[in-house]
Amino acid sequence: METIIEVDGIRKGYKKRKSKEEFIAVDGISFSVRKGEIVGLLGPNGAGKTTTIKSICGLLVPDQGSIKINGYDSVKERNKALRHISAVLEGNRNVYWRLSVEENLEYFSGNRGMRKKESKERIDQLLELFRLEDKRKEIVNNLSRGMQQKLAIAVALMANTDVILLDEPTLGLDVETSYEVRSLLKHIAEREGKTIIISTHDMAVVQDLCKRTVIINSGKVIADENVQHLLKLFETSAYEIQLKETLTEEQLTKLQHQFPIYNLHDLTLEVSLEHEEAIYQIMNILSLNQTGIETINRTQVNFEQVFRRLVKEEAVS
Repeated sequence: METIIEVDGIRKGYKKRKSKEEFIAVDGISFSVRKGEIVGLLGPNGAGKTTTIKSICGLLVPDQGSIKINGYDSVKERNKALRHISAVLEGNRNVYWRLSVEENLEYFSGNRGMRKKESKERIDQLLELFRLEDKRKEIVNNLSRGMQQKLAIAVALMANTDVILLDEPTLGLDVETSYEVRSLLKHIAEREGKTIIISTHDMAVVQDLCKRTVIINSGKVIADENVQHLLKLFETSAYEIQLKETLTEEQLTKLQHQFPIYNLHDLTLEVSLEHEEAIYQIMNILSLNQTGIETINRTQVNFEQVFRRLVKEEAVS
């Protein structure tokens, strides 16, 4: 499958105001995206994800490295490169709140130089696809958050670019609207052949939509892998242990030392093991205070657990 986005060793630093020391936000990030893929671009706060997104969109110029969009260098051939990508940034910042739904679509189609007849056909098509026909004349500021988000994505599609970059596309949406947006994105990728890059903290979106994910932490890529492969990799070693009593400080210290990748809330201990025999080490820790066990189950991991483990492993390595 042909590559459409190539991020090659990009580095970006910022000067701190007081100390004037350089803070490296992105430190040698590389990855590629193939045509027709839906890829998740993930990372905890401060990981360098936003800098990477802005660099791909042409809003920032990397200090080192290069980004190519459909073969065009985003710095040396900026206009040609950006012709192939459109973005929906967090907060619906690509729509005008005082214009109607239809006026927004007309305005942005005009910006892209579309002919009036071609524009009208595309607007009608998108209004039907996004179920916004009855809101055609409605001022954007009067729409619900979900409808505003759908319009923002529709505006990005007006440009008919090869690549669409979505920053937190389901943020603040109710469950029903979130599912609707996911369904629309699947339709766009499958029926219109678009390449979609999704930056999100909603791991359910990644698990449902993305075939592949690129995870960034501390300015570096820590994982670039097929989502289902990651889930399969971790699912055999995930356990949930329901305890009868709280753990002592000594037990918590040993647990932290031997199993840094764990989660404890109330009396439920969730832990991922590198090998099956490690379950006996947990039993030894629990036996220190004769801590009773209510139940112990092997659990089916979700992508949020995989993400947390990868980020924590990077932090303790």
